[in-house]
Amino acid sequence: MDRTVSASAGDLAFQFASDNTAGACPEALSALIDVNAGWLPSYGADELTHRVCDRLREVFERDCDVYFVFNGTAANALSLAALCRSYHSVICADCAHVETDECGAPEFFSNGTKLLRAATTQGKLSPAEVGRLVTLRSDIHYPRPRVVSVTQASELGTVYSADELTAISRAAHAAGLHLHMDGARFANAVAAGGWRPADLSWRAGVDVLCLGGTKMGLPLGEAVVFFDRELSREFAWRCKQAGQLASKMRFLAAPWLGMLEDDVWLTRADHANRMARRLAAGLTGLPGVTLHVPCEANGVFVNLPTGVANHLRAAGVHFYTFIGGAARFMCSWATEKDAVDRLVALAAGAFEPERKLR
Repeated sequence: MDRTVSASAGDLAFQFASDNTAGACPEALSALIDVNAGWLPSYGADELTHRVCDRLREVFERDCDVYFVFNGTAANALSLAALCRSYHSVICADCAHVETDECGAPEFFSNGTKLLRAATTQGKLSPAEVGRLVTLRSDIHYPRPRVVSVTQASELGTVYSADELTAISRAAHAAGLHLHMDGARFANAVAAGGWRPADLSWRAGVDVLCLGGTKMGLPLGEAVVFFDRELSREFAWRCKQAGQLASKMRFLAAPWLGMLEDDVWLTRADHANRMARRLAAGLTGLPGVTLHVPCEANGVFVNLPTGVANHLRAAGVHFYTFIGGAARFMCSWATEKDAVDRLVALAAGAFEPERKLR
């Protein structure tokens, strides 16, 4: 491998910081431009928005209710609020986005529903841990568990299999709880195992899915998919009250149509996953670099020697020091092989002074 890499990371600077830093997929942009022609009804009453909803029903092989919101925080917070009352609680991973990165939005929109932090293994919940928290207390002084929330792929980039989800849903439903899924990277999870979208959602017992669009390649927007339609009663009013009802809804909906046609969303997700595996293989080939957790979707979590981490940051590369102290690198639909190889070469450059001394 050619190790000659500029001291400046250049266009590598933000490429691996987050899959949010990538632009929008051309298929999504094309659909957005196409819908800009002409006049259409507002607030989701247009034919195109209805077409996207129907397309999602085809994708999931289920007659489900679909709502579009601007971002993932709104999707998670409003859907959890629809499932809970103020005296309820939500069992979630101790590293879940709803717990660590949403500024209390789930609690705010549900008027105080408490989040119960569950211990995880490689970022994933277990049925046993769900059972432990459900039975921890049953007295009136404790917020009553009402929902289990899982993240797919997890905050550590690991993927729940269909069997794992089914086991969790059975534990939840047996206790009278609903199963909510934060699917910010659901597309990557589906592509990772070759499952059908239904296999990782309602067939596995998921009641409501917050389907990530932004990380998939949309310019903005997420979909809230209720597989149990009874749970979505009056959800439209929640969206309106929270400022999530787009007057020109067709601009939120149209990019979805571009991504869903011909399974572009899964093709793009598969590419991101493959780039992550390439990056993981390259980084772990360097001295002292090990995987923190298996690379199963589009995230690479590695234990970096301090010298390598400092070398990358000095070169201008942005990445997160994440849960457990691991370095997190994210790949996206737009990540290229050349960028992956240049990042690995740049990391390898941290060892060059040592080689010269020899």
